[in-house]
Amino acid sequence: MAQQVEQLRADGVYKEVLREGTGPLPDFRDGTKATFHYRTLRCGDEETPLDDSRARGKPMELIAGKKFKLPVWEAALRTMRPGERARFRCDAKHVVLYPLVSKSLRNIAAGKDPLEGQRHCCSIAQLHEHYSLGYPDLDELQKNPQPLIFDIEVLKVEAPGSYQQDPWAMTDEEKLQAVPLIHKEGNELYRQGKVQEAAAKYYDAIACLKNLQMKEQPGSPDWIELDQKITPLLLNYCQCKLQCEEYYEVLDHCSSILNKYEDNVKAYFKRGKAHAAVWNVAEAQADFAKVLALDPSLRPVVSKELRSLEARLREKDAEDKIRFKGIFSQ
Repeated sequence: MAQQVEQLRADGVYKEVLREGTGPLPDFRDGTKATFHYRTLRCGDEETPLDDSRARGKPMELIAGKKFKLPVWEAALRTMRPGERARFRCDAKHVVLYPLVSKSLRNIAAGKDPLEGQRHCCSIAQLHEHYSLGYPDLDELQKNPQPLIFDIEVLKVEAPGSYQQDPWAMTDEEKLQAVPLIHKEGNELYRQGKVQEAAAKYYDAIACLKNLQMKEQPGSPDWIELDQKITPLLLNYCQCKLQCEEYYEVLDHCSSILNKYEDNVKAYFKRGKAHAAVWNVAEAQADFAKVLALDPSLRPVVSKELRSLEARLREKDAEDKIRFKGIFSQ
């Protein structure tokens, strides 16, 4: 480790141990996963904070050998044991890309696409002084790079193969291989009645395929093949959202499917149920009629949905009469 620390210092990274770790120093070969909390501080008397993973409630995860945009983090982690906390003061040359990394991490914490705003910008454009990241402090840092301090606490280090990778950390090949497994996990959770957890699994599988699809020309054979894999996952996701009473999300997703696949019976049926739930009566009836036109064998199921809708309408009419009784006699 002493040699690694010396190499860091020679390259403009200065380490200060705040708390010793335990156990041997991990070998950190490719595929090793480090989970850690970090604070990013500006250098100077006040050490103004930029980011704090603890404030977001979720630690950072980094997998060695994945070419993370901030190589200095991987270099720093290679010198640390589990439980160790240390500060690393890094010369500006090591943190030029930190504003982009920070934006992605902030987007993830906010539930947004981590690549939002970056897909169609080349590296030069991304670093141009007039390119805004959407965060004033990061814009200022991007325009005027400066040394930064990283306060890092290692929570755990896991060897390759001992953990399940998050979709964002997978290679394209790993994403393709993982989708059927994630799909199966979602199905099992749904069977167990864990609908929210199942929806999260379907979402992860969809995200993997969407990421791959973005790299293909829309309408090309490979794009279409990926889209046909996304569709059943999206329908499963919609089924979960129906049970969670998130009807407008179901309407949006099913409509997007039907814009491409006009004969998708399941999309019509789920959209019909969502329409019925939000009192779009004519739209629900039209969708259920389309289901019957495409698959007459579903008449018993559709009839049940229509009877349920009619019963709800009668109840609503009765409630309205009571609610408005006497209004016009006053």
